[in-house]
Amino acid sequence: MVNKESNTFIEAIRELITIVAALRSPVGGCPWDLAQTHNSLIPYLLEEANEVADAIRNGDDDNLKEELGDLLLQIVLHTQIAEDENRFCLKEVAESINQKLIRRHPHVFGNENLETINEVKKSWELIKRAEKPFLQSKSPISDGLKRKVRSQTPIYGAMEISKKTANKGFKWENVESIWDKVDEELRELKEALNKKDFSNAQEELGDIIFTLINIAHWFDLNPEEGLNGTNQRFLDRFSYFESNLEGNFSKHSSNDLFKLWKTAKNETYKKKKKNSFT
Repeated sequence: MVNKESNTFIEAIRELITIVAALRSPVGGCPWDLAQTHNSLIPYLLEEANEVADAIRNGDDDNLKEELGDLLLQIVLHTQIAEDENRFCLKEVAESINQKLIRRHPHVFGNENLETINEVKKSWELIKRAEKPFLQSKSPISDGLKRKVRSQTPIYGAMEISKKTANKGFKWENVESIWDKVDEELRELKEALNKKDFSNAQEELGDIIFTLINIAHWFDLNPEEGLNGTNQRFLDRFSYFESNLEGNFSKHSSNDLFKLWKTAKNETYKKKKKNSFT
């Protein structure tokens, strides 16, 4: 029996589906929504997912609630586009994930006894492999990784590749070897740039980033979170920097700008330290 709260939730979802269907209606719908395709919506889907992650990092429940709503809109919009083309509907999407969750959690919905997180992870991987085997492939690990990383950011994808291949035995003997590789890749980037070989320089830049991600994997660091923190710190410092200059960058010498930037770093560091004790 569906309780009152569940019924209210179902009605809210139905209303969202109705609203999106109206936006996509050929008669009286919104021209922008009608023009959208799965491909055209990819940037918005990624943007909303990133904004959800940002709200989580900042511990802002009101913002998280709003951003999850925006992400839910993208899901409903994609399924409405598919339904308009008689391909599938939201009900089938929900049924697909329901079946997958039940199938991949035999320790919850079946008789299997799994007590640790590691046991659950191993079971999950075995079930996934059985669902989508690479029996005809001579490189099942590579094929599996290609499939997995295509939906991830390049940094997360590189971390996944590093972890998975290391678990299979393809790993660095020591961290000094990785640092040597960083130096080698940096030299190759400089050489490519000096020759104005920008196509090769692009590849070398990627090689440096990939090697640094191997450093992160070695020390169990999260490069995505590290870069996100750097972005936030830079913007905090630049905000102080910008407000003190009042937008007049060109009226100051390079030396003045350098000194003010050092002050900005010190001031934002003091502010962060103070907030950590409050």
